[in-house]
Amino acid sequence: MTKRKFGLGLSLVLAAGTILGACGSKDEETTTPKDSDGKGSEGTTEAVDFSLAMVTDVGGVDDKSFNQLAWEGIEAFGQENGLEKGTGGYDYLQSSSDADYITNLNNLVRRDFDVVYGIGFLMEEPIKTIAEQQPEAQLAIIDSIVDAPNVASVMFKEQEGSFLAGVAAALMSESKQIGFVGGMEIPVIERFEAGFLEGVKAVDPSIKVDVQYTGKFDDAALGKTTANRMYSSGVDIIFHAAGGTGNGVFAEAKERKTKDANANVWVIGVDSDQYEEGAVGNTNVTLTSMQKRVDIAVQNIAKEAMAGKFPGGTTVTYGLAEEGVQLADSRGAIPQEILDQVQEYSDKIAAGEIVVPETVEK
Repeated sequence: MTKRKFGLGLSLVLAAGTILGACGSKDEETTTPKDSDGKGSEGTTEAVDFSLAMVTDVGGVDDKSFNQLAWEGIEAFGQENGLEKGTGGYDYLQSSSDADYITNLNNLVRRDFDVVYGIGFLMEEPIKTIAEQQPEAQLAIIDSIVDAPNVASVMFKEQEGSFLAGVAAALMSESKQIGFVGGMEIPVIERFEAGFLEGVKAVDPSIKVDVQYTGKFDDAALGKTTANRMYSSGVDIIFHAAGGTGNGVFAEAKERKTKDANANVWVIGVDSDQYEEGAVGNTNVTLTSMQKRVDIAVQNIAKEAMAGKFPGGTTVTYGLAEEGVQLADSRGAIPQEILDQVQEYSDKIAAGEIVVPETVEK
């Protein structure tokens, strides 16, 4: 594999048909991400006979994070293939609470979308239920594994990208006090935490990381008060993995930067490149973001399904080796000498020289 350039925000290029050496936790067939050829010639706007839709978790489609990135991937696929938003093309339904998941999934299946995605770990049981009730439906779930022949599962090695975020934070922190704000204490967020803590530890074991779980993915006000306590205690960099709740972390950092241009406060974003969320006049509080290429994942499944090769019953796993997680361009916030050190860790992880744990040692 050619050497990857860290943090440049480059387009993801995924190898087709490469087989991962490990299997999923439930003995599913596990393959690496792959692209499938769509229909029509390059540049065509003629609509294909295919449709896709997604159900958000409670974070909402405009969470500027996980759900939004998935929707952007679906939108891009739809537009590239001449589809229109709505039934017969591409669409989404937003969930206000857990009780909406099954109803929304059923709604989309009954509208005869070719592929229906459940976005997030919280969709696991609802997807299982619909898969059993609707065996002809082609379903996909992000961030969980559902062992069913009509479900494609997508997983990410969040711990690997978060390790790099931890390295960057440890090398950049002036106060040597760092924060982590998580949403709900579920396996996917714990992988973020575990990787981040290991990255910090690899640089300087003496650095303390204040870890706080808010219990929600959709409460920006709670994220703001959590960040306020951290910054007030001396924390200068916060990594959030809290969906819409994390928007409050940005709000607190920006408020402090607005009041004092010299305030040393930073945020590390999650899932998408959250640089724009950190804008404060001519400056920015976003140090970098740990990106999960959910947009590419949903598109790849759609391409395979459209080609008649829906990957039901398999699990696709994206890590550093597959370029499925990465740190976003810091736009100069992180000096090149630090980026070089982060790249060294990235290469070692991708090569298997460093294995990042998925859970935190208690």
